[in-house]
Parts: sequence; structure tokens; C-alpha cells
Amino acid sequence: MDSEAGNLVVILGPTGVGKSRTGLKLALKFAGEIINCDSMQVYRGFDIGTDKPSLEARRAVPHHLLDVADPSRQFTAADFVAGALRAVDGILKRKNLPFIVGGTGLYFKSLLDGLFPGPGRDPEVRRRLEAESAEKGLETLFNRLETIDPAYARKVRSRDKVRIVRALEVFETTGKPISAHFGGTESFVKDFHLVRIGLRLERPALFKRIEDRVERMFAGGLVEEVSRLLEQGVREDAPPFRALGYRWALKFIRNEVGLEEAKARTKLDTRHYAKRQMTWFRKMEGVAWFSPEDDTALENHLAKNIE
Repeated sequence: MDSEAGNLVVILGPTGVGKSRTGLKLALKFAGEIINCDSMQVYRGFDIGTDKPSLEARRAVPHHLLDVADPSRQFTAADFVAGALRAVDGILKRKNLPFIVGGTGLYFKSLLDGLFPGPGRDPEVRRRLEAESAEKGLETLFNRLETIDPAYARKVRSRDKVRIVRALEVFETTGKPISAHFGGTESFVKDFHLVRIGLRLERPALFKRIEDRVERMFAGGLVEEVSRLLEQGVREDAPPFRALGYRWALKFIRNEVGLEEAKARTKLDTRHYAKRQMTWFRKMEGVAWFSPEDDTALENHLAKNIE
């Protein structure tokens, strides 16, 4: 992107907080278009369980990166960055304001901070490290990580097997510690004037919204949607079936849980996910936080901060 590429608005927050509504209202007021930043709304056919924007919302404001991926294929952070940058370019050419709206922290981080430039996975090295962990204990691997990359070891928990194995894999395949690779990342939107807006509610209010949404999803046909997707040949291990709600709808269809338990477990999983999202987003710099119900403050903030 060229320098001074233009304004770019980011709206983030936990699931259920009201990002879609806020993004829609602000996009309508400021001649904007919305780029989806939800890792599950990209998949075709997965509508109710991902709480996709309605057709009315999409008619009112152009939406991008919805229904762009086949359910059988993993849509990656790199896919998101490429699609988002294409969408931003088109929006700016139409003299509109791009809004990136969603709650997938990894997607935001990849776009704002840069993608990890290190190597892909090496199955053989990974298998050997996994076997060593099983035989000698994860502590052995963590101690090695502390020796070769103390900076990264301080950032990960000693029981975080996924990150420990990945860090050692990167070192063995490149000869460079993983922290050195991260040091080479660069923001894809460094030339933009960024306005970062975060939405948050007090926990009881957020949890009430989450519970209401889960009830609405099941009442609105989530189980029927899952049955239809299975009949269409979507495999149960397809990436979007890992999304909140779908897991328990699948278990209900297989008669492993009753309907009320499926709803209760979905509510619990969603509350836990919302807490993890807020932990992630609170670490992001430059975010101005608002209640999703404070439309006036949101509009004033955006009006003052876009150039």
C-alpha cells in the first residue's frame, strides 16, 4: 500500500457484545463498507451458528469476506489478510470508509502487526519433538527452549506444549530462534490512519446477551442447519464445525446430549471464549473502548478521529 493510504476503522470486542450492530450504524453514517473479521463467518452455509449479518444488513451496507470459503478448507490468517487488503483497496477506490469488524484476535493481529515470516510446519521434526515430549516429559523441551530462546520462553507457559514444540521446530529448521522471526514482522496497514474502537460491557450484561443469542440460534434453526450441512456432504471434522454452538448441535443430533444440555454447554463455551477474547484485546495498544449502547460517543469519536 502507498503511504498515507487513507482511513481504516477497526471495531473489535468479545462475541455477543454488539459489533455487527455498531459497525452497521457507523458504516451507514460515515459512508462505509464492512470487512468481516470473524474466522467462522467466512464459511459458506454456516449462517445461524455464526450469527452472520442479515440479508437486510448486507443490502444496507456492502459486506466483504462473508461466505468466501468452502467448509472443507481451513481459511487461514494469511487468507484473511490477503482478502482484507483487496477489500480495503476497492473500498478506498470507491471513496468509502473501510470498517474491519469482528472478534478474531489472530486475524486482527496478523493484519495490524504482520504475519509470522518463519517456515511452515515440518512433520518429521514435529513428530520427533512430540515423541520426545511423551518419553522424557514436556519439561525437557521447555528447558531447551529456555536455553536457545530465553526471550520467547518467558512469554509462554512451561505447560504450553503447542507453542513450545512450534518454537523448537522453527529453531531446528532455520537455526534462528522464533523470537528473531517475530522481530521481522511488519504491519500490512502501517501507512493507514487507523482508528481502533473496542466494545465492552459489564460481565453480567455481556453474559445475558450471550445467553439470549444462544437461545435465539437454537430457536432459529441451528440444529436444522447442521443437519442440512451434513446431508450436503460437509464432514463433521470440517473447520467451521469447530465454531461455538456447532459442536453441541452435532452432539445433540448424535443423541449424545439433550437439547437443554446442548444449549447450556454452548452458553458456557461462549462465555469462556468471550473472556479469552477480552484478555487478548486488552493487550492491544491504541484501542478506545466504548459501550455498544453509547451511539453518540461512538459517532463523535469517529468523527473527530478520521482524517
